Amino acid sequence: MKLPGSPAYFDLRAEVHAQGLHTVCESASCPNIGECWSRRSLTIMILGGVCTRSCRFCDVPSGRPQPPDPGEPERVATVLASLGLRHAVITCVNRDDLDDGGAAHWAATIRAVKQRSPDLLLEALTGDFAGNLAALDQVLDAEPDVFAHNLETVPRLAREVRVQASYPRSYGVLAHASRRGFLGKTGLMLGLGESLDEVRAVMREVRGIGVQILTLGQYLRPSRQHLPVARHLPPEEFAQLKQEALALGFAHVESGPLVRSSYHADGQLDLIRRSLPARVTQ
Repeated sequence: MKLPGSPAYFDLRAEVHAQGLHTVCESASCPNIGECWSRRSLTIMILGGVCTRSCRFCDVPSGRPQPPDPGEPERVATVLASLGLRHAVITCVNRDDLDDGGAAHWAATIRAVKQRSPDLLLEALTGDFAGNLAALDQVLDAEPDVFAHNLETVPRLAREVRVQASYPRSYGVLAHASRRGFLGKTGLMLGLGESLDEVRAVMREVRGIGVQILTLGQYLRPSRQHLPVARHLPPEEFAQLKQEALALGFAHVESGPLVRSSYHADGQLDLIRRSLPARVTQ
């Protein structure tokens, strides 16, 4: 990837920083930031810039975060409205220090964005809320257009990679959103030591619980303190896995070395619009 340097990139960075917002693009050291920001596509990260978990693949700082900023939802809505986007992604740090995992803050943010930009299609990429489905329902009741939660790796490696997370809990979150009729999305990083058969097994399982969008990308080590890369997959393997995922019935698949969860997410607009009438109200 080329180093960021376009005027559009610097304009967007200035606007985000002026509003005191965080983005996963910067906090997680995403290699695609130059490409995405140059076309004014970004993933805003709410609930602060410090995560309560310490996943061994992630460059987002971990520690004890500050209380949620009550003004953040409106600032997020302001930035997204100013960009005039058709599609946007919001994600978050994990907030295990909060009783609801930050669900009320999530709901306030989604509603603020929808009020300011009613035609914007919004993807919510959340944590697992420690398995609290009532908290998850607060988020879903605010009606994001896509619900995303990443599994990140295969079950055998989950404890080493995600540390405080739980694979069954993540499956439960994705399954609950699917039962409510939301367009579900998840992603895996490859190259951490998994086998292709393990990846295929996960693809079958998440498709079986109703997930419709899948992303597959190469794990890149942010620093020497993070997990090492076990293998760099050739582009041909990503292409093969994409074809296998589509054959399983996934409606949309992004698969390639530089793919990240939100990469080219705006390419799913038609699929999102078709899914909207299927919602189930709690």
